Amino acid sequence: MLKSNRVCEILKIKYPILQGGMAGISEHKLVSAVSNAGGLGIIGAGLMPPEWLEKEIKLTKELSDKPFGVNLFMQNPRLKEQVKMVIKYQVPVVLTGGGNPLPLFPYLQAVGIKIIPVVPSPRLAKKMEEKGADAVVVEGLESGGHIGQNTTLSLVPQSKSLLQRIPLISAGGIYDGKSAKAVFILGAEGIQMGTRFLASKECQISEEYKEKIVTATADDISVVLRFTGHPLRVIKNKWAEEMLRLEERNPFPEEIKAEKIVSSLAKEDVENIPLMAGVCAGAIKEIKSCKEIIEEIGKEISSLS
Repeated sequence: MLKSNRVCEILKIKYPILQGGMAGISEHKLVSAVSNAGGLGIIGAGLMPPEWLEKEIKLTKELSDKPFGVNLFMQNPRLKEQVKMVIKYQVPVVLTGGGNPLPLFPYLQAVGIKIIPVVPSPRLAKKMEEKGADAVVVEGLESGGHIGQNTTLSLVPQSKSLLQRIPLISAGGIYDGKSAKAVFILGAEGIQMGTRFLASKECQISEEYKEKIVTATADDISVVLRFTGHPLRVIKNKWAEEMLRLEERNPFPEEIKAEKIVSSLAKEDVENIPLMAGVCAGAIKEIKSCKEIIEEIGKEISSLS
C-alpha cells in the first residue's frame, strides 16, 4: 500500500488503482489479473443476468484471493437479483453507475460491503458522501463509453472542495503515471481506468479491438448518439459512421437498441460494434500486462507520498 493513502486502506489494496467496470468486457480474467497485481479489479455487471454475475464472481474468487468489486448498472431490470448475488458471495466492494444508487445503500451497508458510486458532478459526489458512501468516483467526459458533460480537470478540484470525509477517485482520461499524478495533485486519492486496461494482455476483447486502440489518434475518437441523451465515446469505425449519419436525420432515440450499445464483446467484427474507448486511446501505444500497467503507474504516484 502507498503511505497514508485512504483508498488503499479502505479497499485493502496495494495501489490506489481501480479498473473500470466495463459492461460486457470486465470479466474474471481481467478482474483477477488487476487484483492480483495490487489494484482493484471490477466485474462489469451491466445488463447481464444474475446467473452470469454469479459465475463471474465464482471464477474471480478461484483466480484471486485479493479484494475485487462489482459495478452494478442501476437500469438493469434484474438489479435486485444481482444485489442478492453480491451479498450472497460477500463481494468486498460495489461500484454503481447509470442511475440513483441510494436505495441500495441500506442493504449493502448492513452486510459490510463498501459502496463507491460513480458520478458525473461535484454535487452528486457530495450527496453520496452525505448518504454514507465509502468513497466516490468522479468521471470526466474524457472517458470511453457513456459520458457526462464535465471534464476531469474541472471535476476533481471542485468535488474535492466539497468532500469532507471520504476519498475522491478520479476517472476519465487517465492512462499512465503522469496523468495519474496530475489528478492526484488536483485532489484525487485514487484513479479508475478503463481504456488503459482494454489494451492489456488479460482483457478478453479481440486482438483486433486492441489494435484499434493502440493505433488510434485523437482524431480517430468520436462521440455518437447525442440525440439519445446518452452520448457514447468510441473509436471511429463503420458502426460509428452509421450512427453519425443517423444523427443527421434527427431520429427518435428508440431507433437505437440499448443492448447493442452496452455490449461490445470480444469476438465480433470490429467494424460493426461500438468500440468504446476514451480520448486517452490516442496516447496508448503498447499492449501490456495488468501487472506492468499497475506497477509502472504505482511507482510514479508513490513519489507523491
